[in-house]
Parts: sequence; structure tokens; C-alpha cells
Amino acid sequence: MPRSFLYVPAVKPALFDKAASGPADAVILDLEDAVPLAQKDTARTDVAQWLDRPRKGGAQVWVRVTPEFLAEDLAAANRPGVTGIIVAKCSTASLTEADERLGDADIAMVGLVETAAALRGLTDLASSSRLVTVGIGEVDLLADLRITRAADTEHVVDAIRADIVIGCAAAGLEAPIAPTSTDFRDLDAFVTTTAHFVHMGFRSRTAVHPGQVPVINDALTPAADDVRRAVRLVDLFDRAAGGPTVDDDGRFVDEAVVRGAREILARVRL
Repeated sequence: MPRSFLYVPAVKPALFDKAASGPADAVILDLEDAVPLAQKDTARTDVAQWLDRPRKGGAQVWVRVTPEFLAEDLAAANRPGVTGIIVAKCSTASLTEADERLGDADIAMVGLVETAAALRGLTDLASSSRLVTVGIGEVDLLADLRITRAADTEHVVDAIRADIVIGCAAAGLEAPIAPTSTDFRDLDAFVTTTAHFVHMGFRSRTAVHPGQVPVINDALTPAADDVRRAVRLVDLFDRAAGGPTVDDDGRFVDEAVVRGAREILARVRL
């Protein structure tokens, strides 16, 4: 999975090339919230035309689609070179329909958990073979749960986030995508929350502004010292042929410790 996903409103096709050529690992052409109802058809046409042309930049291209307009949105998004779609307000029914409409296309799928039903039905959502992981649409989800975001409810929100991290791991999905912050001017807070999400087990995050992307990439790129330590742990464990061993500080190394080291190495971008 990419470290960083940058949302680009589908009503602003002039930004598509620039976003795809920027530092984000992936761009999300947003056909959902960013597009007023009266502009949906034009936005779909602009997205389809851009996808059909040779593209600049090396970022993966994803498209966010809306369950209410799934047929129309997927008709625009189902193009060669599209890495995946993100299904807003996902449900088992919408993921199944999207999977069927995509047919034989080699396009992955991420579902956004934005309802209580999706939160409780993560195991059912994961039954879709095309689904690689889920993300959190926290504004909609908290509204559906009647939870007010405040300092004294932050532990409740963290519990919900942890539930999704656990659900993804239990279902064999990739680590979930952390929610973004619309307060794109407060990068100091974004640094803090991104580090918090990484510690919680998220391995990607969405951005609504290009300025947020380097923060995400930095937080989700293992530090050089961590990589060296991970390489050493794996080497020691392999030399012991899976038997007990100790690291350079005399601490016991077992399979669980090495599993964490291998996860760090898997996130190194060559």
C-alpha cells in the first residue's frame, strides 16, 4: 500500500497532472464529496478523459466512488492504469456490486468505514477478494455513532480506530488507512497525529493538501537506525536457524521480535 494518498477534487482536472507528479505515493481523484451533484457528469467525463491519456508522474491513481452512483462512477474509473477504487460509505452490498462491475479489471478496492454497520461488519466486508484494506471516514462515522469529537472523547475515538486496526489484522487485510485532517494549515498537529496513527498500527494516511504529504511520507518511512537494527535481527535469527538467540544488547530474540523487524524492512522504499 502507498504511504500517502492525496485527494484531488474531480472538478479540478487542471490539478491532476500536478498531483500525480508530486511527492504523494498515490492520488485519489474524488468523485464523491468534492463534486456537487450538478457537476457529477462533467467531473466523470474529465476523469475518464484524463485516465485515457498518457499520464505524467509516477503516483498510483485511485478514484473515490459513491455507492449511490456506483455504475456511473465506475464507468469513468474503470480504465487501464488505475490502481484501485475507494468506495465511500462502503457496505457489503456496495463492495459486491463494485467487484461485479469491475469484472476482470486488475483494480484493487478500499472501503471507507463511515457507518456503524460497516464498523461492526468488517469481517463481512473482508469477504470481497478485491478488498485490500479499509480506511476511516471519521466525520461521517462519528456522526452515525452520535459521538462528539472533543478532548474528553478522544479515547473513545482511539478505541474505534484500534478496533479497525484489529479487524484488518484479523481478516488478513493490509493495515488500514488513517484518516486525514482538513486543518491543513496546522502541520505541527498533523505531524503529531500522523506519528500517533503509525504507533497505533496504521500504515497509510490520506491528505487533502500537498503540504501534508511530506509529513505522511516521513512518518511512514522507517528510520535508518531502525532499518539497520531490523537487518541485524533478521540476520541473527536466520543464523540461529529459527532457534533461540540474543541481539547485540543481550535481549532474547524470538519469532515475534523478528516478525516486527521484517515488517519494518517490508516498508523500506527502494
